Amino acid sequence: MTVTHPSAGSARRRPRGTARQSRAGIAFVAAYVLLLIAFGILPTGYAVYFAFTDAGGTFTGFSNFVTTAQDFRFMDAVGHVALYLLFWLVSLVVFVVSLALLLHRLASGTVSKSLRFLFYIPGALAGAASVLVWLFMLDPTVSPVGSLLGMLGFHTFGEVIAPGNLPLLFTVIAFWTGAGGWIVVIYGALNNIPRDVMEAARIDGAGAWQTAWCVQIPMLRKWIVYMVILAFAGGAQLFVEPQLLSLASVGVAGRDYSLNQLTYDFAFQMNNINGAAAVSVELLVVSVSAAAVFVARSGFFDAD
Repeated sequence: MTVTHPSAGSARRRPRGTARQSRAGIAFVAAYVLLLIAFGILPTGYAVYFAFTDAGGTFTGFSNFVTTAQDFRFMDAVGHVALYLLFWLVSLVVFVVSLALLLHRLASGTVSKSLRFLFYIPGALAGAASVLVWLFMLDPTVSPVGSLLGMLGFHTFGEVIAPGNLPLLFTVIAFWTGAGGWIVVIYGALNNIPRDVMEAARIDGAGAWQTAWCVQIPMLRKWIVYMVILAFAGGAQLFVEPQLLSLASVGVAGRDYSLNQLTYDFAFQMNNINGAAAVSVELLVVSVSAAAVFVARSGFFDAD
């Protein structure tokens, strides 16, 4: 008589479930790949084609890149974006990680949840809407913090948005809009740190600062790198904030402050689509190169 082990039937049924899961996974990945091709790869290829051709479709090599780089506004726009990225990335890393660590140490779950929700609310606003809110906040004549602006020496809207103040203003706007979502992400990553690791640090006598610096932050390295990569790519495409400030200030902020504004000007004011595509491709190359450096230096894909 043959005795069948109870798990034999489930072992035979397992491949069917595995196959079903595989088909579901393929379906999800296929949908993503189709969207990636339609809205990522094809537009990028189209931009590359325009960047290396002229209006008649003739291959011109790097002439479009040379022409745009020689524009008197190009290097100024590069400097503006570079300074903004420096302020934006440093403030993002320092304040987001610090606030996430502080929230994680709060004993009251209700307080922590409420603060995370409050931090996230500004991120629910679209970029243009958030800038409009800040246009109201930065006008000393109508702002609820007008007295504070007056104490800082700003009495008119034009004084507040003077060109020298713009990198800091754009950093504040970007942080107010985007930092809350990253605080929630980093907070979630902190919850994934094994409890036995934290307990070992406590037993070894590590205080809050030592635990954060020597245990938590190193284990958050990949999440921080991921945040920096996406923030760099988004910050390099600065457009909405200077564009709306330019319109609101009747040109005080300048309509060619950032590289994306410059591409807009090339395409729709100068009718130079090829030059606009060249600047866009340069932004793509810089963002991809920066991401590659961050990934390589951080061991982003290394197994823990």
